[in-house]
Amino acid sequence: MTEKPVSNRNYRILAINPGSTTTKIAVYLNTQLLFIRNIRHSATDLAQFAKITDQFSFRKELIIKELKDAEIDIHTLSVIIGRGGLVKPIESGIYEVNEIMRQDLRHSPMGEHASNLGGLIASDLASQIPGVKVYIVDPVVVDELAPVARYSGHPLFKRVSIFHALNQKAIGRAHAESLLRNYEDMNLIIAHLGGGISVGAHQKGLVIDVNNALDGDGPFSPERSGSLPVGQLVKQCFSGNYAEKEIKEMIKGKGGLVAYLGTNDAWEVEVKAKEGDEEAARIQDAMCYQIAKEIGSMAAVLEGKVDNILLTGGIAHNAYLVDYIGRMVSFIAPVVVYPGEDEMKALAMAGLRLLQGTAEAKEYFPA
Repeated sequence: MTEKPVSNRNYRILAINPGSTTTKIAVYLNTQLLFIRNIRHSATDLAQFAKITDQFSFRKELIIKELKDAEIDIHTLSVIIGRGGLVKPIESGIYEVNEIMRQDLRHSPMGEHASNLGGLIASDLASQIPGVKVYIVDPVVVDELAPVARYSGHPLFKRVSIFHALNQKAIGRAHAESLLRNYEDMNLIIAHLGGGISVGAHQKGLVIDVNNALDGDGPFSPERSGSLPVGQLVKQCFSGNYAEKEIKEMIKGKGGLVAYLGTNDAWEVEVKAKEGDEEAARIQDAMCYQIAKEIGSMAAVLEGKVDNILLTGGIAHNAYLVDYIGRMVSFIAPVVVYPGEDEMKALAMAGLRLLQGTAEAKEYFPA
C-alpha cells in the first residue's frame, strides 16, 4: 500500500482539555509547543453551576481570554482538537465533531464529565473561523472489548469500557515507535496511574480488556475505591446511613487514598511513607499490590504473550511504587516506565497527522 505524502506546511493546532477542576489549553506549530496554560477552577467558581455542561460559557470565556492575553489570533489556527468526552461507545480514532456528537456531549448518555466540554467548546470556537474543523481523539469511552470481556456475572449488569484511552493509546504508539515496531503488531499491558487507575490489555492495537476506571472496577486510586466487596457494599446501600449520592462519592471522588488518609495527593502519601508514617506506607503498598494484581489478570487475558508492561501517568514518578509493582510483575514481561502523561501533545499530534494526510478522521454515527 502506498503511504500518503507528508506535507511540509506549517500548521497551528489548538488543543483543549477540560478536567474536573482545570481547563488545559495548548497551541502547537506542527510539533513545536508555542503556548500552554493550565487554568484552575476553584470549588467556589464551579459551585454556581448545577451541571457540568452549564460551565460551557464560563470555561470558553477563560480560554478566549488566555489566548488573547498571549496574543494568539484564533483565525491563524489550522485545526482545533478537543478532548473526547462520555459519548456513546466508539472504536479508537480521530472523530470530526458533528451534530450527533454535539447532542451526545450535551446530554451525556454515558454520564457527566468535564471532558464533555472539550468537543463543545472546540466546536464553538471553530464556528468562528472559516474552513477550520474540529475533532476529538480517543475519548474515554473507546470500546474494543472482546465479547467475552463484557460479561459481568449477571444479565442485569454489563461490563463497559471507560478508561484513559487517550494516554494509553499514545504511550502504546510511542513505545512501539521507540522499538521501530508497529503498535498494531505488539501485545502490551499499559497501566495509567493517576487520579483514576486503568490497566488495559492491548492486543495488536486493540484494548480487548480493561477495568472501568470511572466508577468501581480494578485497583483503588487516589480518589476512587475500585472493586469493592459487593455484599458489604449492598449492606451499606440499604443501611439507611447513606444517600445514593454519598454511596456514589464513596466509589468515585471520596474513595481510595481520600477515604483512608484524607488526601488525594499520591505525592503527599509517598512523602509520609518515606518519613515513617506506617499507615501511609501500608495504604501505599496496598495500592501497589492491587495495581500489580490487575496487571497479572491482564497477562492472563493475553495468554501470557506480553511484549512489555508500560507504567504511565503522574504516579509513575514514584520510584518506590514502580519498584514494588516491577518486583511483582516483571516475570511476565519487561517493565518500561513513562512517567507523567502528555495528553495535550497527544491531542495536538493527532491533529497534525490529519493535516499532514497520514491519518483520516472517522464519522461519529454510533449504533
